[in-house]
Amino acid sequence: MVAAIGPGSAAAAAYRAAQAIGGETPAAGGSSFGALLEQVSKGALEAGHAADTASAQALAGQGGVTEVVVAVSRAELALQTAVAVRDRVVAAYQDVMRMPI
Repeated sequence: MVAAIGPGSAAAAAYRAAQAIGGETPAAGGSSFGALLEQVSKGALEAGHAADTASAQALAGQGGVTEVVVAVSRAELALQTAVAVRDRVVAAYQDVMRMPI
């Protein structure tokens, strides 16, 4: 089964992950913002590995072009999301550093 790929699907997946993690408080031994970032980064790495695997299988004649395109598109979307989050975190840090004390 091939899932739909679009800008909204990654945002929806990130929202669902945040809701699942956000239900617990850090003091209760649950998850924190850092854990959420770690989970998202692991997801991006897994998407990259899946794209590599699909490409290798296609080169070996065991996979189809469609699977490769889907896997590479997911990996590209995950990378774009990670870069956007990084840029936002850096911008927020710079805003905090510019605040007068």
